[in-house]
Amino acid sequence: MVALLASATGSLGCGRSAVRAGGDPLELSVPVDVETFDPRYAIDTYSLRATRLVHAGLVRLDPDTLEPKPYLAKSWTWTDARTLHVELRDDVRFHSGAPLTPADVARTIEAFQSPQIASRHLKVVEAIERVDADGPHAVNVVLSRPHATLLTDLEVPILRADQAMSAPDPDGTLDGLGPYRVARSTRGDVLLEPVNDGALPRPAHAVVIRTVHDDNARALRLLAGKSDVALSVLTLAPALAKDGIAIEERPGANVTYLVARIDRGPLADVRARRAVSTAIDRAGLAATLFEGHADAASTLIPPNHWAHADLPTIPFDPSAARALFAASSPGVRPHATLLTSTDRFRVTVARAVAQELGDAGADVEVVPLELGTMLARLNAGDFEMAILSFPEFTEPNVLRNMFHSAFAPPAGYNRAHVRDAALDALLDAGDQSSSPAERRAIYAEVEKSVRDNVYLVPLWNEHVLVATSERARGFTLTTEGRWIGLAKLP
Repeated sequence: MVALLASATGSLGCGRSAVRAGGDPLELSVPVDVETFDPRYAIDTYSLRATRLVHAGLVRLDPDTLEPKPYLAKSWTWTDARTLHVELRDDVRFHSGAPLTPADVARTIEAFQSPQIASRHLKVVEAIERVDADGPHAVNVVLSRPHATLLTDLEVPILRADQAMSAPDPDGTLDGLGPYRVARSTRGDVLLEPVNDGALPRPAHAVVIRTVHDDNARALRLLAGKSDVALSVLTLAPALAKDGIAIEERPGANVTYLVARIDRGPLADVRARRAVSTAIDRAGLAATLFEGHADAASTLIPPNHWAHADLPTIPFDPSAARALFAASSPGVRPHATLLTSTDRFRVTVARAVAQELGDAGADVEVVPLELGTMLARLNAGDFEMAILSFPEFTEPNVLRNMFHSAFAPPAGYNRAHVRDAALDALLDAGDQSSSPAERRAIYAEVEKSVRDNVYLVPLWNEHVLVATSERARGFTLTTEGRWIGLAKLP
């Protein structure tokens, strides 16, 4: 792939000198379409990040530490264990010119909780009992129970009160408080225009989000001066860097993992799951397929996270894996399917994992699927193994949704169908404790339980990587990979 790019760049000559005029929109090229600009329904990586350019929440996450910081909120104070008093900024307006009011906050939370709306983010706000106005520029957020993650949860975008309960709006016409508004939205081509009086100062440039599915095509647009920021150029970074394109890289707040259906099928035996875990050469794949732009993972919480537990490295031991497979399935080679996305690189990675499992004594068939189809099969329990990524691991309470017995699909994302009363108790404690030290200890126990029982198999943490033109020098992704840095370019 790098060789193909190198041969193509030779024919470009001085193509990069045809840099677009400074007044032209910045082009951000992405590998998949933005499915929706409606923050109530955005769950895929690119839609989630795009919505945060158009919409804003009371809270934002620090781009480095992921700690909650004021955004539409001016400040906040806990008045008791279940009540958060929030002072609202009085200098922000919706794109329509409407001021931010307490009613907007209250109605937005109500909408995210409403069965009528059926937001994908219902679980984020489930612990909020109500939101009461406290004067013209303040609200009291009242919890139904102690809930440790409220501040992080208040990152949900605030909608205008009269639109919060409206029908789904994927094209971006919902009024927002972010630094951009959607001026044009067609499949694969979105134009964002800067706005005044949003949550951030008015950006200097409009932005085009252009879908370019092919890795080489994204790189070539950048080299030809047609694009300014290219994402998912992992395998092309060396060739781009040699040609003078700036490559920014940092550890990411993400984790890629393998999930198996553990209540039935070939992975129901914990010995088979341990075989899977020890048969995968995480460090080797990170060094080769990812060309060093990823780190082997031994836990689900990324190393740069405040709740990360420093557990021993998971060993790569093919001999032990063969013995475990043999013990779990005497006289028969276990067989399983492995679901993955249709992205070319992800298919290559899945096939490498399948080959290593095959070397350890299991027959694994890789099945590439479009994202929607794969998620539907996972939520229906129609799978044996799958490789998934959690792109923004900002709050460890998400593990409750992934492992608690009350959150098997469709209630949540416990797709492995874990049922473990002791683990449930730990996850409930982590949800309720307000002490960072207590929570850190709780999640260390959660990680140990997941490791001992192989409820999920952590694989690696990918670095956040972006290639930029001269015009976009200075753009950096946040730790969780968001694009808000576009609004800060001069």
